[in-house]
Amino acid sequence: MRQASRFVIVGLLTLGAAWSNVAAAATSTLKEISYDMLPGGRVELHLNFAQGPVPEPKIFTTGNPPRIAVDFADTDNAAPRHIDINKGSTTGVSAVSAGGRTRVVVELVRESTYRSRVEGNSLVLTVNNGTEAATTTTAATIDPSKALPSAMNGPSVSNIDFRRGPNGEGRILIDFSGAGANADMKTQGDKVVVELGQVTLPSNLAQRLDVLDFATPVQSIVTKAGVRGGARMEIAVKGPIDASAYQSGNQYVVEIAAKKKDPKAADGKLAKGQDPVYNGNRVTFNFQDIPVRSALQLLADISGLNLVASDTVGGSVTLRLVNVPWDQALDVVLRAKSLDKRRNGNVIWIAPQEELAKYEQNIADARLKAEDNAELVTDYVPISYGKAKDIAKLLTTGSMQSGSGGGGSSGSTSHGFLSSRGSVSFDERTNTLLINDNPQKIRELRELIAVLDKPVQQVLIESRIVIATDNFTRDLGVKWGVQATRTLPGGNVISTNPTGDGAVSLAQSQHNANVTNAVNAANCLLTPCTTVPTPPTVTYPGGSNVNLPVTSPAGSLGLAILGKNFLVDLELSAAQTEGRGEVISSPRVITSNQQEAVIRQGQEIGYVTFQNSATGAAGSGTATVQFKDAVLELKVTPTITADNRVYLMINVKKDALNSFITVPGSGQVPQIDTREINTSVLVDNGQTVVLGGIYEITKQNTATKVPGLGDIPGIGFLFRSTSRESDKAELLIFVTPRILSDSLQ
Repeated sequence: MRQASRFVIVGLLTLGAAWSNVAAAATSTLKEISYDMLPGGRVELHLNFAQGPVPEPKIFTTGNPPRIAVDFADTDNAAPRHIDINKGSTTGVSAVSAGGRTRVVVELVRESTYRSRVEGNSLVLTVNNGTEAATTTTAATIDPSKALPSAMNGPSVSNIDFRRGPNGEGRILIDFSGAGANADMKTQGDKVVVELGQVTLPSNLAQRLDVLDFATPVQSIVTKAGVRGGARMEIAVKGPIDASAYQSGNQYVVEIAAKKKDPKAADGKLAKGQDPVYNGNRVTFNFQDIPVRSALQLLADISGLNLVASDTVGGSVTLRLVNVPWDQALDVVLRAKSLDKRRNGNVIWIAPQEELAKYEQNIADARLKAEDNAELVTDYVPISYGKAKDIAKLLTTGSMQSGSGGGGSSGSTSHGFLSSRGSVSFDERTNTLLINDNPQKIRELRELIAVLDKPVQQVLIESRIVIATDNFTRDLGVKWGVQATRTLPGGNVISTNPTGDGAVSLAQSQHNANVTNAVNAANCLLTPCTTVPTPPTVTYPGGSNVNLPVTSPAGSLGLAILGKNFLVDLELSAAQTEGRGEVISSPRVITSNQQEAVIRQGQEIGYVTFQNSATGAAGSGTATVQFKDAVLELKVTPTITADNRVYLMINVKKDALNSFITVPGSGQVPQIDTREINTSVLVDNGQTVVLGGIYEITKQNTATKVPGLGDIPGIGFLFRSTSRESDKAELLIFVTPRILSDSLQ
């Protein structure tokens, strides 16, 4: 791992120090690099120069991987390219020069502070074993005339913005008013610190931004002026993260994402609107005006791919990338210079976008020209499962004419899947396609037809219509009457049932008795009576005082009480009816995918109507026989989805004859009970679903009674009859689709 990292650093140093196309004349030479061990694991590096004073150093650090870089302008390198140290936190030091400049990189195992000073012709760099000491530079030993420009002379921070990336990462965008800003990012515990050197921070941007609501690893951003000038940004993060940064133009971007393994695309292609996913090895660059071709060569060495750059690729680019994947760094370089890439295996071709577009257009034109010049051949393709006529329509968008035996394309300028000279016709009798085109196009058409000419899947649709009824009726009735007679001493009869059927009033009875007695007395005067006449007996018809029986009783109970002069009749009647019925209809049908199927069963009910009747009486006009359907019908169109489910457009109908209605002058017309559902539903294969249902309840209580007497507690039942009715009806419709496998078809 350390050797691979060292290779990356060496490659970075080899080409990354080329800041311009024309090398400046070197005025100093780095002669050698030596080091001494100090107590506490510190390492003191001596950078010795051959002549003249020590050039002004430009020192910056990186956090991932931890490095200390020292740049010397107008300096050649005569020191060894790499020295292994492996003391304290320092593992080694590398030096390389390009374009008249030299960079020295101190490789660390962890972030460490340092001190620097100038002693004669040497720059002494003391690297601590960690971060226990502050980073300082002994400015008194450096020529004040060569001091770095102050922040007041550099650009200012014009804007600070925060955005949430498409994958939940947080992006901090720092805009500068011009070039010259020096940004350095490093990770310190649960914070990411960005040091902005040689910049001016306006007071309105020295603030704290709470970005917790964006749901990213970034919690807050605090920007404030630096202690020694410039600005300092502290980014509070949550959880393990991957932090990267890059600079494009006058904008510095810090990207912080949750630490996880990036998924790789299966085919390397991106869906429309999808952001690219980078998964290359992470690199850190900090170059000023490096040639584009040198940057591309450096990325090729890191990626291990073969990179070919067009002759038109040129110019320079300024890169400041911290811990970014190499493929993202490549895209940044290409986007900055309006370049694009095409990859074929492990070879990447890079050229301006216009040049690539023109090349691809030329390839397409050459292919079309080759097709136009190719020899035409004729091929016959038999169609097994579909119709040749339908497939021919799919292969061409031109109008088609066909007779009873075949057809062909009309020669329209639109040829669909055919070439400009191709044509297609078909024979209905043998269900065969006749294709005339170049060999390459015919091979493509055969592959397309093989995809289209496949057996259609079959679907079995089973449905159940359940009609359940529950009827209950209970009737209670009563019928009773009281009758009594009495013979008075004078032959007077008193009826105790004056309100009964055939009753005679008391005055009438007295009158009848007097008449009878007078007749008997006269007879005795004319003829001597030997016996005393018997007082006459008058019989009065009896009746019912309460007459509330059940109309159609299922049973009755009678009771009579008979005395010497009275009679009591009591009759109780009751009827109870219970009925339960269930009708189950189960139509089922098999059909092809996306093909409508209909199955019906039932009867046509005929009836006679009369028209042009002069009198309006039935049978006097012209008789016409008509029919009404009372059928069970299932109509369904299934569609099999890509996830092996079934979408049903279904209509279920269940009709039944209820009765006939007599129409004056027109005979009888049937009355039909209709039950129907029309719906669409998505169902899993083999799943049973309830399409719908109707539930009806009818309850009715009826009481017939003598007013007043029927409400008397206890004996009120003798003066009333009751009827209770409760009916329930339920309709449920079930459906089950089953996709038939190839073995069952």
